[in-house]
Amino acid sequence: MDFEYKIVRSNRRTLAIQIKQGELIVRAPLYAPESVIKDFLVKNRAWIDKHMALARQKQENVDSLQKLTLAEVNELATKAKKYIPERVRYFAPLIGVTFGRITIRNQHTRWGSCSSQGNLNFNCLLMLAPPEVIDSVVVHELCHRLEMNHSSRFYEHVLRVMPNYKEAHAWLKKHGDELMRRNI
Repeated sequence: MDFEYKIVRSNRRTLAIQIKQGELIVRAPLYAPESVIKDFLVKNRAWIDKHMALARQKQENVDSLQKLTLAEVNELATKAKKYIPERVRYFAPLIGVTFGRITIRNQHTRWGSCSSQGNLNFNCLLMLAPPEVIDSVVVHELCHRLEMNHSSRFYEHVLRVMPNYKEAHAWLKKHGDELMRRNI
């Protein structure tokens, strides 16, 4: 092979390929022979080349992103402390829930969370997203006051209040990594 790869063996029954942070990983059964793994890689060469190129392009985009300064993060937090509670107060009666404290943080992995006591946490980086995306996170967290899970009932509540939730959520899935990677 003219490319490097890492083999991760486990009790699985099949071979699988994963590209994670630009690294090619082969997930293989414990006793799969090296020759079978190499044949599998040759057979899937087109998929590997395509997805490795996509991973390189994504990394180049990340490398070119301008990191936020501490002052910019503080400014986003200040804006979020004003804007997000207004949106929570707007949506809570529409959903039919109450809430506790609202906290704005500079988080690296989450957009929001809801505790069992009804306290809400939101990421200040949401202020870099379109308003409907911010609303989708607010509605999502408030609906956890009704269902502390991601069941179909939970999403029924979300879609009742925000019919365009799926589009906003798709935007966040597509662009969320870029926003998070701008974090200091």
